[in-house]
Amino acid sequence: MDNKVKLTGKLKLYLGWPLTIAVLWAVMVILLFWLAGWPAGLISLAFFAVYMIFALTLAYRSNPVLMNEMVSFATQYGQVQKKLLQEFAEPYAILDLKGNFLYMNDSFAALTGKDRHYNKNISSIFAGVRQEELPLDEEKAAFTVTANNRIFRAELQRVLIDDMIDEDELLDPDETEYLITVILHDETELRGLQEERDDNQIVIGLLTLDNYDEVLEGVEDVRKSLLLALIERKINQHLKEVDGVVRKLGHDRYIFLMRKASLKKLEKQKFEILEDVKTVNIGNEMSMTLSAGIGLGAESLTQNAEAARVAMELALGRGGDQVVVKDGYQTRFYGGNSESTEKTTRVKARVKAQALKEIMQGKSRVIIMGHKISDIDAIGAAIGIYTAARTVGKPASIVADDVTESVLPVIAGFREKKDYDQEMFVDRKRARELTNADTVLVIVDTNKVSYTVCPDLLKLTNTIVVFDHHRQGVDRVENAVLSYIEPYASSASEMVAEVLQYFDDTLKLKSCEADALYAGIVVDTSGFVTRTGVRTFEAAAYLRRCGADVTRVRKMFREHPEDLKAKAQAIANTELFNEKYAISVCPSQGVSQPTVVSAQAANELLNVEGVKASFVLTNYHDTIYISARAIDEVNVQLIMERLGGGGHLNIAGAQLTDYTTEEAVDLLKTTIVQMREDGDI
Repeated sequence: MDNKVKLTGKLKLYLGWPLTIAVLWAVMVILLFWLAGWPAGLISLAFFAVYMIFALTLAYRSNPVLMNEMVSFATQYGQVQKKLLQEFAEPYAILDLKGNFLYMNDSFAALTGKDRHYNKNISSIFAGVRQEELPLDEEKAAFTVTANNRIFRAELQRVLIDDMIDEDELLDPDETEYLITVILHDETELRGLQEERDDNQIVIGLLTLDNYDEVLEGVEDVRKSLLLALIERKINQHLKEVDGVVRKLGHDRYIFLMRKASLKKLEKQKFEILEDVKTVNIGNEMSMTLSAGIGLGAESLTQNAEAARVAMELALGRGGDQVVVKDGYQTRFYGGNSESTEKTTRVKARVKAQALKEIMQGKSRVIIMGHKISDIDAIGAAIGIYTAARTVGKPASIVADDVTESVLPVIAGFREKKDYDQEMFVDRKRARELTNADTVLVIVDTNKVSYTVCPDLLKLTNTIVVFDHHRQGVDRVENAVLSYIEPYASSASEMVAEVLQYFDDTLKLKSCEADALYAGIVVDTSGFVTRTGVRTFEAAAYLRRCGADVTRVRKMFREHPEDLKAKAQAIANTELFNEKYAISVCPSQGVSQPTVVSAQAANELLNVEGVKASFVLTNYHDTIYISARAIDEVNVQLIMERLGGGGHLNIAGAQLTDYTTEEAVDLLKTTIVQMREDGDI
């Protein structure tokens, strides 16, 4: 085997120039023999011979010396380069394509506490760097990792080494065509500065006393100032403890400023001020509650102030006694564990009635819709709005192609009557055709866009009105010109019945219309048992005067034998989770209205001793519907909101898609456990 080192590349070309010149010289000798004669040719040939002797001698003796010098330099250069890399201050390592270590320098080994010959996967050191995220398709990738209580940005880069490996090496070039280099950049101080800057951001909040007038009505005049002073002291004390500043805007409104770090402390405490204010008592029959809206995460203080205003509206729309934090696109809720206070005054209902009348008179048509799988409360309220539209001479239609089976006889009864328009009830397709910029869209019994029968209608008109009795959530209708949301109300039908009394003096409900509204109240109150107040009975009395018949309404809700069996089966198969939460599954096959039956089963389970909340699930149209009920000890609304739903403190629900029934039950249990551990329920 020839062990001599051979020259290659540009160096070989450079050292070969004397031989190239010799070739040119030989050509010149031939030309001189031919053109100048023998004397000139012989002279040039003699010089050429002398040149060749010197050139060959030099090449023979100098090349080995030159090569030895070059090899020595290359060896020393490689060793220096290796030493520099080994002692490089930045932690550096090389991985194979599977993420296993092939090499790490001293800094990397010292940082991770591993031997330089450690050859396991990088995920064994940094759990956040997974093999499937290594830069195989992309040339670079970055991860945030921690080591020795410091934060690093790990930069991984794919390196091509195919040209660096000879075919006679031990490594297979097909398998080692690429390697992955890892370099760690210490960002601990940078992250600390970023966190400090983030914590020092200014947070703007608005605060209001929810039931200011109602509480002061039951307090003697001489003690009112003392009560307010004690409450203000509580507010100032809580905000002062977190380095916050509060100023009074009105008799029941405040504005406060704080740093984001202070907000984190309050959130960690679950805003104890909500419960602390309720402890102020100087003989007042009713406890004072407060609501707050906090805005942050925007680019300017003006935008944060607007976010705080929106958060406050959301807090009040959810019934008060809670704090809503609007952080950029995220919204967080705290509190809301007390039932909203029923307002005895009807001024708001009268104002909303007049506003609704003016809006209807300014448009050419009215379209009304409720929530998906509309129940009798949604349809009853829609019929009430339909009557109001007819009173002002505007054509109206109700979107009703997605209703429960119990509502179908009610719709059929109206269609049989000749004095009602044939398009009183329409499907989604026809509703889209009828809706335009000159249309009033009235949404009843829901304030969530995704829960409406046909969300597309909201894009076809800018004139939207909302009537609902559920607490507001994140997915609410944002651009309503008129929004009447009262969480204390028992039902949407109750709210509409109140509005109709102030809508127009010429409005007269027919008995069938009164029946529909009365039925809506009966269903949502479980026969006037839950969520009823003075105004609930006043609305029912008004409907009775308009001709509502209790017997006819009762006949509407007689159950099918299959529904009764399904409800009994759901109750029989109930699991008592954590000894206080009743969880069951209601069969849907052969059942005419599974969602209604599951809600009825959830109501029945509250009669079981020891049950604080009940949850009944049913699979209907490839969607898992959850009916949640409670009496007063558990806020099921908060639980359902975690699952994307909502409702009231003791009546709520949620809809889950892409889940099996078993997966939905497991998710519900996990959510309950997590919320109990966090102290949210």
